[in-house]
Amino acid sequence: MEIQRNKTRNLSTVGSIIAAFCIIIYLFALVQGAVRIYLNIEQRKEVIKIEFSQMANLAQSQSVNGFLNERYIQAINNSLITTKSIEALIITGSDNVYAFEKQRDFAIEWVNNTTPRFKNKFSFSNETLYQPLDIFDIRNANIKAVASAYDFNAFSKILKETLIIIAVGFAIAFITMLLQLLFAKPVRGEMVLVPTPEAKKKKMSVYEKESVTILPPQKVFSESKSTPKGLYSPRSNIGWEEYIKDRLDSELHRCSSTEKDLSLVLMDFINIPNDDMYVITADEAVSFYTSRDLLFEFGKHGIAVILPGTGLENAIEKSEKFYQRIMEKFQHNEDSIFNMKIGLSSRSGRLLNAERIMLETKEALKKAKNDPATTIIAFKSDPEKYRDYIRTFN
Repeated sequence: MEIQRNKTRNLSTVGSIIAAFCIIIYLFALVQGAVRIYLNIEQRKEVIKIEFSQMANLAQSQSVNGFLNERYIQAINNSLITTKSIEALIITGSDNVYAFEKQRDFAIEWVNNTTPRFKNKFSFSNETLYQPLDIFDIRNANIKAVASAYDFNAFSKILKETLIIIAVGFAIAFITMLLQLLFAKPVRGEMVLVPTPEAKKKKMSVYEKESVTILPPQKVFSESKSTPKGLYSPRSNIGWEEYIKDRLDSELHRCSSTEKDLSLVLMDFINIPNDDMYVITADEAVSFYTSRDLLFEFGKHGIAVILPGTGLENAIEKSEKFYQRIMEKFQHNEDSIFNMKIGLSSRSGRLLNAERIMLETKEALKKAKNDPATTIIAFKSDPEKYRDYIRTFN
């Protein structure tokens, strides 16, 4: 048998690759942000040392024109404003003391309104910024300063760029999720392809022949639909199509409670010429599967078969034998265009309802009808992946 991977599995693989790529983007964003902040803090320390050294040199040189006079104070204030890191200065000498601040009462507090001292804040650097001043006729002259440890403007820029990178990752993940929801079919599993017995022998498809059927037409299918009355349809003497869902739900519940498998078979007769032949095929199905109450009409010329206690492999084997039986009975020569397609699915240890297994079986039948070289396609489920899928979508 050949195994055809479902499109949803391919989309899942692509989604996993993109998810891994997005994780790499997130990690890169966080790492580069942390490294840049660390380097900025280290660079800030050097800036603090350089700027304090410049302020100390200015305080020393300006004393030539007078110490702590109006001109001296103005020069220090003007220089302090231009610094990036220094927040405040305290210059003392003899009995004089003077405090300089970029922003009033931000970095300095006064003790008894006479003695200035630096405030203790988390954002201030713990670098010791102190230097004695050699000023003529001034004893114990010195300068000390406090500086901000962090460049918040640079931090803001780094964080914005980091968030942009993360946003790109989120956008990729979101678009991928939308594409999966839009294009991924809710079917989870594999399609098992079973070539026709004739194709196995001749290495070609029996459907490539084009000619008229050997059976003469007797009466055309009626387009009208009767309201279900009784257990069996008078058209085929098997169950009404409208009864499939209720009976299937009942059998699924019973098999789940006893931990037995269950398979559903949908068969469609291609180019069937008349109702009489459909009745014959339905009788053949009843004779082959032995339980009339588990056979139902399906569409205009199809049959649904519920097989409680039957696994997928056994259901495939039964379907192959039934196909051979029908083709031997009705296709008397290679020019006949009558044929049939079969789709299967099974419970496979899953808790599922009739709608779900019908969806899987219809999808298998659809693929069989679209593949001229294949008669039987079975949906093969992975119970673990199915449970993961149910948890995800619930």
